[in-house]
Amino acid sequence: MGEPAEAFVMRMALEKVRAAMRGLSRADLPVLAADTDVVVYGRILGKPLDEEDAVRMLGCLSGRSHQVLSAVALIWRGERARMSESLVCFRPLDEAEIRAYWRTGEPAGKAGGYGIQGLAATFVERLEGSYSGVMGLPLFETAELLREAGLPVL
Repeated sequence: MGEPAEAFVMRMALEKVRAAMRGLSRADLPVLAADTDVVVYGRILGKPLDEEDAVRMLGCLSGRSHQVLSAVALIWRGERARMSESLVCFRPLDEAEIRAYWRTGEPAGKAGGYGIQGLAATFVERLEGSYSGVMGLPLFETAELLREAGLPVL
């Protein structure tokens, strides 16, 4: 593919918001969409396909830092988008722990095979950036988009 991770995440958020807009019966409502991906050495880790994929992904994240990119897009009197970039450092994980985590059901359907808002919080040694961005909806950037579009935030 060759597309940089940042461009891919932004494109996905924009494609999602455009698709949502096309699905509305009313065009006079604001539409918001987001996309979040875990990136290691420039390579996007998607959602794990199965337990073995999750073991591979989380093993790759074990004991090192990775990037979490979360883009949010808004269509309301124009189209706007913002990007959140965070750095997450995991402590070393062993395979038994990763498999036990998989069996909780939590990592299925999550970028990089983990949800920071759940049990995986115990894996995080350090976070630089946006906690809400790592969860999947960067609230600071979302509020900025809403304010920019003239929509109330509080």
